[in-house]
Amino acid sequence: MIKLFIRERLSWILFFFMMHLFMLFIAYIDSSIPVSSILYIVFISSIVFLIFCVFRYHKETKFYQGLKDEEDFFDSSTLSHPLRPFEKIVQRNLMQQLEQAKKDGVQTQLYVTQEKDELLAWIHEIKTPLTAMHLIIERLENREVKANLTFEWLRIHFLLDQQLHQKRIFFIQNDMYIEHLDLESLIFTEIKTLQAWCMQKNIGFDVDLQAERVLCDAKWLSFIMRQLLTNAVKYSEESDVMIRSYEHRGQVYIEVKDNGRGISPQDMPRIFEKGFTSTTQHEDGRATGMGLYLAQKAAHALSIHIGVQSALNEGTTFTLAFPKSNDFVDMKSM
Repeated sequence: MIKLFIRERLSWILFFFMMHLFMLFIAYIDSSIPVSSILYIVFISSIVFLIFCVFRYHKETKFYQGLKDEEDFFDSSTLSHPLRPFEKIVQRNLMQQLEQAKKDGVQTQLYVTQEKDELLAWIHEIKTPLTAMHLIIERLENREVKANLTFEWLRIHFLLDQQLHQKRIFFIQNDMYIEHLDLESLIFTEIKTLQAWCMQKNIGFDVDLQAERVLCDAKWLSFIMRQLLTNAVKYSEESDVMIRSYEHRGQVYIEVKDNGRGISPQDMPRIFEKGFTSTTQHEDGRATGMGLYLAQKAAHALSIHIGVQSALNEGTTFTLAFPKSNDFVDMKSM
């Protein structure tokens, strides 16, 4: 702030010293004017000027220092009170901009909320014809046509499901109910949804649930498992997907392991980024890059850690590490 003050008042400071140099020059060329007296005047006035600058620095920079240190500009009550005309102009313009920003923020929030509600309503409406379509597909006798239509129906179903949870993810704290869940029922429900797709790709499931129950939210844990299982099936061919649960030191772990194409080392740090698909499989245009991103967001809200181990062309293992039961006390109170 001192440097800024000097830069702001540099012209005045230079003017002051130029006037004193001019006085010394006049005393030098005019022998009737004693140089010692002029030097004394210059010395005294310089000290007075320095004291004046220090005083003005503390007085004039207080308002601007308050603006610089302000963390919440939307709270106008914390702004320093202006004392000079220019400071009042700055504060008045700033307050007008803050008020306009608040109005724009409220309007934007209302618009986003309205768009979210309309999209959620549309997703729920579209589920009715999707359910009817699924019943029609189940009645088909041609197995090849039935398998192809079921696969396309699943793609639509999962995309809508992702979109639905993407809109809800920001309000997950209000949409959470922590309870003891039966892992077998939850996991086999998700496997059943993928049954037609797995049969088409000759993929089976090897399930070993040593830990049978976990404390979590049923809806969001199902969503996380759905993303992991969908990825495992999508990137595997004619192999088993292994699902294992166990308890270690008071924590429950779930592993989902496939023998698919794996993840390249250069992609590993980015797999949970929004919209990221792959740097090695560009031809896979069906990937949206949202599944693992949303799964990680939901897991973070549930205090679940998602670990991943993978080798290219060998397979991938995702591990869900659930918090200890005591860590869920605050969540259960929501």
